[in-house]
Amino acid sequence: MQGSNGPSRRGAWGVVIVVLLVGVHLVRGGTEGWGTGGPPQPPAAAAAGHAAALAPVRIPDPLPASRPARVRVPAVHIDAPFAAVGLDAGGWIDTPPADETNLAGWFTGAVTPGEKGTAVVVGHVDTPVGRAVFYDLGALAKGQRVEILRQDGRTAVFSVYGIEVVPKERFPAERIYRASPYPELRVITCGGGFSRQRGYDGNVVVSARLVEVR
Repeated sequence: MQGSNGPSRRGAWGVVIVVLLVGVHLVRGGTEGWGTGGPPQPPAAAAAGHAAALAPVRIPDPLPASRPARVRVPAVHIDAPFAAVGLDAGGWIDTPPADETNLAGWFTGAVTPGEKGTAVVVGHVDTPVGRAVFYDLGALAKGQRVEILRQDGRTAVFSVYGIEVVPKERFPAERIYRASPYPELRVITCGGGFSRQRGYDGNVVVSARLVEVR
């Protein structure tokens, strides 16, 4: 498994992002679709709009750092614990173990979900044994919620403002991972076309912004 290049420290995230990040490669190991024609893919119209139009009416204050414990996406029935992931030996974002089909990964080189900036969550779309945690991620729609339960007992609730498929070979790293004045979240898995030789040729990227703290 491979993931996108990234910085080794959270403080360096915005400095080296343009140089290092080229996309997340959560390579599929099974047979396409598991009998359903493949995972759902977002329509082009669901991509994020202009950043100036994205600020909600009321933006909660950023939260202090606290590791995420669980991710819930009620609209597509995602409910999974987290594993911390860093960089592998090749300098790519690592992924959760392939045999853990219901496990998300929080990239420790970025902020924790709810802090000011852009937090990054990754996970498999499927594995050699079947569907995985983010198989249905591409069915999300704008306005739906991603809930991150944190170890400090708070739940950071993010509203989706964009969901898209981006090519791995031309991954728009600067746009996807850029520093934000708001608490932001990116949830990433594989998507796009699939071949047995190359796996998926793209990534599904969900962009969301903090709108509530419980």
